[in-house]
Amino acid sequence: MVTYVTAVHQHERSSDIVRLLAGDRLLPVVILPDASAAEPLAAAITAGGLRSIEVTLRTPAALDAIKRLAASSDLLVGAGTVLNTEQAERAVEAGARYVVCPGFSAAVVRRCQDLGVPVFPGVATPTEIQMALEAGLEAVKFFPAEQLGGAPMVKALSAPFPGVRFVPTGGVTTANLAAYLAIPAVLAVGGTWMVAADLLAAGDYAEITRRTAAAVAATRPDTTGDADVR
Repeated sequence: MVTYVTAVHQHERSSDIVRLLAGDRLLPVVILPDASAAEPLAAAITAGGLRSIEVTLRTPAALDAIKRLAASSDLLVGAGTVLNTEQAERAVEAGARYVVCPGFSAAVVRRCQDLGVPVFPGVATPTEIQMALEAGLEAVKFFPAEQLGGAPMVKALSAPFPGVRFVPTGGVTTANLAAYLAIPAVLAVGGTWMVAADLLAAGDYAEITRRTAAAVAATRPDTTGDADVR
């Protein structure tokens, strides 16, 4: 089977990617119906102060968008909503440097490990967290975060699993962002509000930059809770 690790990033360590995500604390999660929006979106996010993006495989344009972003921007590009090994392979071939899944699939995790890319499977229960640990993982996506109990649930789960880092995604808003970021076990928070569908449809990249910059400001200890991140 072909290994789809690009020559540019084949020596990149998973720890480097995790460190970058931990440094940003925010992960824009985007659904792109049109791949031509990739370049201006990348510019808007970069101008706002973030260095990564997750493109969900929810549209036919997603893989092309990943390819464009990987080729034309300095963003750390990941693929989200990866449901099977074929999608994982195609995403990495397109240039994705990490993979995010809505649930835990042992097959997808193994394939990503074979490909040499970090994978963040979705978990919702202690059982799934133990499965992730047994697969050699230390960071997972907590999804859908708000529907599963929000920040209090993440805090509760972190107690028996002190070595696990969480990326809560799903229902995160400006009203609850600070609560998640206050939890030491939270690696980063995934969200769509910075790259909302209506902003993309309107081509309002200035507003995407504004929301991104405001969200970045909200991650700083001296400004959390004070920034306007609407």
